[in-house]
Amino acid sequence: MADLDRRFVEHARATALFPEPGRALVAVSGGVDSVALLDLLVTAQYALQLELLVAHVNHGIRSESAAVQQHVMALAGRFGLPCQVIRLALGADASETTARRARYEGLRAMQCETGARYLLTAHHADDQAETVLYRVLRGSGVAGLAGIAPIGPDGLVRPLLPFGRAEIEDWVRACHLPYDDDPSNRNPRHDRSWLRSELLPQLRARFGGEVDARLLALGADAARNRHAWREVLSAVPELVLARTPGSIEVARPLLKRYHKVLSQALLRASAREVGCRLGHGSATRLCRFALEGRSGGTLELGDGWIAELAFDRLLIRRRDRNEVALQSLRLNEGEGRSEFGSWSFTWYSAPAGVVRREGAATWVESGELHVRGWQRGDRIVPLGGVGSRKVRRVLMEARVPVAERERY
Repeated sequence: MADLDRRFVEHARATALFPEPGRALVAVSGGVDSVALLDLLVTAQYALQLELLVAHVNHGIRSESAAVQQHVMALAGRFGLPCQVIRLALGADASETTARRARYEGLRAMQCETGARYLLTAHHADDQAETVLYRVLRGSGVAGLAGIAPIGPDGLVRPLLPFGRAEIEDWVRACHLPYDDDPSNRNPRHDRSWLRSELLPQLRARFGGEVDARLLALGADAARNRHAWREVLSAVPELVLARTPGSIEVARPLLKRYHKVLSQALLRASAREVGCRLGHGSATRLCRFALEGRSGGTLELGDGWIAELAFDRLLIRRRDRNEVALQSLRLNEGEGRSEFGSWSFTWYSAPAGVVRREGAATWVESGELHVRGWQRGDRIVPLGGVGSRKVRRVLMEARVPVAERERY
């Protein structure tokens, strides 16, 4: 424990956690792990060439949330660091999943606002062992068993992964650093808390103290397997046609040359490159879709991801935030304005004017009107036109990309 600060810097350098100097947003909940991370970073910031900022997400779940927020702000002030705070109102009944998603959305927003190159979290070796076990119980694939990656997308870094909870707690106590002890971390109502406080102690009692080491070894072996598939993708450069932070395009003809088992493994590896994690069922459906689907088709992959076919290309992409399932919108008489997905509608009563085909306005009879997103088979009468036409054909002729048509 005494040389944790030295080993922390050595680990960061040896694994190139921070390949370039830059601003680092440190997620600090106020708990012992994040307090230790902040303290170690303050000592190492010049050696690692980092400019530190503290980020705190007030979930609004606990009655003590405001006090914890003040504690984190005071700790940041003690270290002479600026502190960014985002306040949520999730309520006491919020699930682990809801809180985690909201937390990361808030942290990413703060990262964007501050222009931070890195976002740092305090996951450690015990978290890694718990994650591997949790994913075993959930039936995760081999890639999922790799657990928590030390470096994630968009500058996400987890510098404490090699270090255990015990030595991290010893460090905080030795440094006399105040921290918040969140009782929800021991509440068996939450799956991860139950696993940590009840299941793992029973496994250690039954199988000995090597349980954690074996879980970490399983995770490390799965991570090597995941890395091997990344190397396979590099060895077949003609497979991946294009890649952006939120999407990847794959050549369908190349997939059709391989056995389905290999095609499926390549698709899972390709999807992982942009952060889309596919279970066995989703990967099987995606493989069938890629090999047998028609151009223009789409497939929901879950968790905000979608696959689309465009001739000889398969696109896997994350849905935009504005790309929502559009519900029916009711326009009443009089005047009004309403948001509808990424669209905005304004209506009022006025004498009918001339309908222009290139315009974005029309006149309808007074009374109640419903607006909804288009569906397959829908036909419309174009503004200023004669007769009806399929909406799909109108969008195609307007050269609206397939990826954007669902927003209309």
